[in-house]
Amino acid sequence: MTEAETTWDTLDWPALERLRAGFLSGTGEAGAYWQSRADLANYDLTFAQRIAWKWDAVLGEMKLRGWTPPPGEVLDWGCGSGVAGRCVLREFDVKNVTALRLFDRSALAMEFAAARAKAVFPQLAVDSGVPETGRIGLLVLSHVLNELPDVQRDSLVQLARRAEAVLWVEPGTHADSRALIAMRERLRDDFDLIAPCTHQAACGLLTAGNERHWCHNFATPPAGVLADGDWVRFGQRMGIDMRSLPYSFLALERKGLRTAVEKFAGWSRVVGAPRVYKGFAKLFSCQADGVRDLTLQKRDAPAVFKRLRHEEPVLVVKCAVAGERVEAVEATLP
Repeated sequence: MTEAETTWDTLDWPALERLRAGFLSGTGEAGAYWQSRADLANYDLTFAQRIAWKWDAVLGEMKLRGWTPPPGEVLDWGCGSGVAGRCVLREFDVKNVTALRLFDRSALAMEFAAARAKAVFPQLAVDSGVPETGRIGLLVLSHVLNELPDVQRDSLVQLARRAEAVLWVEPGTHADSRALIAMRERLRDDFDLIAPCTHQAACGLLTAGNERHWCHNFATPPAGVLADGDWVRFGQRMGIDMRSLPYSFLALERKGLRTAVEKFAGWSRVVGAPRVYKGFAKLFSCQADGVRDLTLQKRDAPAVFKRLRHEEPVLVVKCAVAGERVEAVEATLP
């Protein structure tokens, strides 16, 4: 069976279970994920789609903020099956992309990702490897930090400093979020912070007393997925809660490259999931002066409260605050 023939009916469940065990144990550090192109095809149909849904949430927020990548190459570093790069190309105008460049420590992965990209974008130049010198256009990073020792993280920082812009998505765990915050702090002297931040200051989660918190949000699976028999069976067999899609992300653009996007300057970013109670909600809010828990009373903002009660994602808010109470609020959805 070729990878092109992989369907829900022909999934290699033992291969998926082996891949899942590798993800959880960290054996991917030895480059042992992909044993065949069929492994990548099985992954691309299943695990990679969950990553794509996270990218859809991130790219939706980037459009909300009025941001598009600068023209030039797109480098999907650590590409795996190439789903992140394809999501970015699908969301933005491919006419502004001169080429898609793929890098992975697995030659199998680069070959697979290139074939999938060419099938979707036949007119786009696709290449492999990282240029040794010079500027990089848009650097795309997806679910890479938990596999990198410190020395490789240092190298990745140096690579990012060559980029005109960076879009970076990681799992929404405490450890991965904290690792991404560390990268943010190392890069913010060179880059404008586009998202999720609404400010350019140091991350407020690094102040004493906030150690238990982390910067993350939740993507929403496409309509129908939770009732789809194939996805239900996948979640049960892999031990995955299909309702939960936590992610952390970072969007950067080189200082001085263009006029910085400041659509939500002065607003606050909602971190995590709002907690909704009878008559009020709690929002963990990040803004230039730090992070804090805010209380939103239903009577003060009934329309916003209704959104929260119906679990509609609220990403950024502009509010007047008295102590820890929100007195007036304007909210934006993705």
